[in-house]
Amino acid sequence: MKQYVDVIAYHDQYDRVTPLYIVWDTGIKYSVDKVLKIERAASLKYGGVGLRYTVRIHGQMRWLYYENPKWFIEKIE
Repeated sequence: MKQYVDVIAYHDQYDRVTPLYIVWDTGIKYSVDKVLKIERAASLKYGGVGLRYTVRIHGQMRWLYYENPKWFIEKIE
């Protein structure tokens, strides 16, 4: 399922958005170690289209989606 999250991001002068931290609804904050790829894509599991960020968080690769103005991550089940 889609897990909507708060994201602390850096917005540069060219309108590029780089996620720095993901904040769960419990208040736990995880830093994004690295953004590996940014592409326009859909979540094939849960629907929705936007920018898909392939990120590394605590050594694990995850897909983080930006559907302006919301962010979500595919929850691991």
